[in-house]
Amino acid sequence: MKYIENQIINILESYFEPETEFIPLINQDEEEPLLKEGGVPEQITILPVRNVVLFPGVVIPITAGRTRSIQLLQDTYRADKTVGVLTQKDMNIDQPTEKDLHPIGTVSQILKLLKMPDGNTTVILQGKHRFLIKQFIQEKPYFKAEIFPLQELHPLLDDKEYLTLVESIKELAIKIIQENTNIPSEANFAIRNIENPSFMINFVAANMGFPIKDKQNLLNENDIKKRAVKTYRFLSIEHQQIRLKNEIQSRVRSDMDQQQREYFLQQQIKAIQEELGDLSDEKEIEEMRTKAARKKWPKEVSEQFEKELYKFQRSNYQMPEYPVQRNYLDLMLDLPWKKYSKDHFDLYRVQKILDREHAGLEKVKERIIEHLAVLKLRADMRSPILCFYGPPGVGKTSLGKSIASALKRKYVRISLGGMYDEAEIRGHRRTYIGAMPGRILQSIKKSKTSNPVFVLDEIDKMCSGAHGDPSSAMLEVLDTEQNTSFYDNFLELGYDLSKVFFIATANSLSSIDSPLLDRMEIIEINGYTIEEKIEISYKHILPKQLKAHGLKRTDLILVKKQFEKVIESYTKESGVRELEKQFAKLARHAAKNIAIGNTFSKRLSVEDIEKILGGPKDIERYEGESIPIGVVTGLAWTSTGGDILYIESILSQGKGLLSITGNLGEIMKESATIALQYIKAHYQEFNIDPNLFSKKNIHIHVPEGAVPKDGPSAGITMLASLISSYTGRKVKPDLAMTGEITLRGRVLPVGGIKEKILAAKRYCIKEIILSHQNRKDIADIKKEYLEGLTFFYVKDMKEVIDIALMKN
Repeated sequence: MKYIENQIINILESYFEPETEFIPLINQDEEEPLLKEGGVPEQITILPVRNVVLFPGVVIPITAGRTRSIQLLQDTYRADKTVGVLTQKDMNIDQPTEKDLHPIGTVSQILKLLKMPDGNTTVILQGKHRFLIKQFIQEKPYFKAEIFPLQELHPLLDDKEYLTLVESIKELAIKIIQENTNIPSEANFAIRNIENPSFMINFVAANMGFPIKDKQNLLNENDIKKRAVKTYRFLSIEHQQIRLKNEIQSRVRSDMDQQQREYFLQQQIKAIQEELGDLSDEKEIEEMRTKAARKKWPKEVSEQFEKELYKFQRSNYQMPEYPVQRNYLDLMLDLPWKKYSKDHFDLYRVQKILDREHAGLEKVKERIIEHLAVLKLRADMRSPILCFYGPPGVGKTSLGKSIASALKRKYVRISLGGMYDEAEIRGHRRTYIGAMPGRILQSIKKSKTSNPVFVLDEIDKMCSGAHGDPSSAMLEVLDTEQNTSFYDNFLELGYDLSKVFFIATANSLSSIDSPLLDRMEIIEINGYTIEEKIEISYKHILPKQLKAHGLKRTDLILVKKQFEKVIESYTKESGVRELEKQFAKLARHAAKNIAIGNTFSKRLSVEDIEKILGGPKDIERYEGESIPIGVVTGLAWTSTGGDILYIESILSQGKGLLSITGNLGEIMKESATIALQYIKAHYQEFNIDPNLFSKKNIHIHVPEGAVPKDGPSAGITMLASLISSYTGRKVKPDLAMTGEITLRGRVLPVGGIKEKILAAKRYCIKEIILSHQNRKDIADIKKEYLEGLTFFYVKDMKEVIDIALMKN
């Protein structure tokens, strides 16, 4: 028995890589048995395992990847090397609880502990005795439980039925090993040399391919003879499945041989037909040659086409690669090699179209005109790739469509959101059945021209997966030095993309890889003012919704006051996507009444709008002197544009503890901690009683706790809120602020200033505190956006407090 165990351990060790670090035994010179005869500890640490069931006497390796499991093994190995192994009921649960574990397991001894190169820990365990959980007494840092041993009922030594059953199990297991190529041959040697009947049953039950649920049922069985009967039943089923699988594979090989024979005969028939001049698909091939003759493709492309056409001519239509070869030839013929649409670089016309289709966005339009002017002078596309960056609904994608219309080029758009397969860009290799070109060449083929306006929508939402990184493939597409010969895996030739007008769109730049970001010129598209939204609604959104709902312009009439009501009371976004939904509701109301034949007012009033759209969606604001102590208005940037954010703080009896709520991220939590420490270091300057720090708890809360919030913009807002609570001084009404702080009290600049300014105007803020380094951002904003606002530019927190807090 000991010899078999040693052989199993040696076999297991041979599978580990040479660089595996073996953790040395604590007492290498002494052999300390884990369990004395009949001795099972009353309390034991519990190791949860996913897809294995350990039986008494069996030696198995287990790889631990969870932190708590690794710590358990290391602690146990340095102590008594005794651990209880319990199998999870569901292997997909990463952090199991007590209810997720089977109650019956096996006390085991750690024979070896190995640290793997990938950071995981592999342990070689030998099962000793079954046990049942009484109760769990510890959960962290790992499970510990009270147990009592389970006795096993062994048959008599002269029980011939039992011995015959064990011998049958051994013979059936050996047959399975011989017929299943996935099981190593060493297992055959191990089973042949096992003499102990009960160990034979446990060894087979542990190592054969039974489902985990069945293995656990075997472990739960106290009667060894009944366990042997169940094991033999499972082995019989597994043996039948293996034999059936082998028969199917043999039949498939026979069918493949027959198919190859038919292919050989088909090739002979084709050769005879060629000799007789009677090739069935000769007409189709000649049509391909005629199309190819009209193509203006390079010499190497022409040679490749002839080569592939000859291969197609000699292929059998019954073979799997036949349709792939056909698709390849069709792609070569359908691609617009050196076929370009004529550009119309009338910049006055382009400006007119952009002004007609897009209100506002003056700087964006100016940059587009400059870009087109350079292209007109250079007569090529070797200029930076434009990337329109901004919140949803501001017109990034439609700008690309307008540019295509102005230049009279074809318009192509693909969405990159959620793309995780590199083959979506580069295509699949033709060695795979069902191979296709990438979406870049598919779109070029669909446009029928090699210089379309190509919009790469949501380029920030590409993600790497198991099939490569699409961002890396996109580098070649957008690099003007490389895309003259873009290589598609399916085409296996370089295709010139240098004349394509690529435009990318993104909502966030943080998720775009730096090398990809470096190849694009970022053009920021901010939100619209109320005046711009009114113009967009009147010229574009309302006519579009009327047409979509089958209405005439006279069926729904709105004036400026009604447009302004919808914009201010029912939307708070930077773009106009939500605005479209609100006007769609108004259009549906009119369509319903016209369809039913009801009499209704086609010229809607403000009251009519509230009845149709419901109550206004304005956020409740503190107004005038009603703002409480400890509440400060902050300005925030969100994925839908700018918004206001209330920071609240309050003191309570306690020991000076800081609590933070509101679903805040790590950055905002750090800002709160820095703000509190700065106040404690400068309490005298703010006239704060230092006893408050030890006698009062301080709680910071940001409302709307269901919405995650994070970012380096709320530092000065949190600090102002804390000082307001400690001093009892209110913050000025109609004042908002944004900026980050350092531990020394310096005010740092933040981004998204224009969106925050627009949000401040929407919520009738009159005064704004910014870092002095954000002054340049204000200079870039149109003056009409700043009307009615007063700005305070500060360098440190003392200035913020002097400006923001009112005197008692």
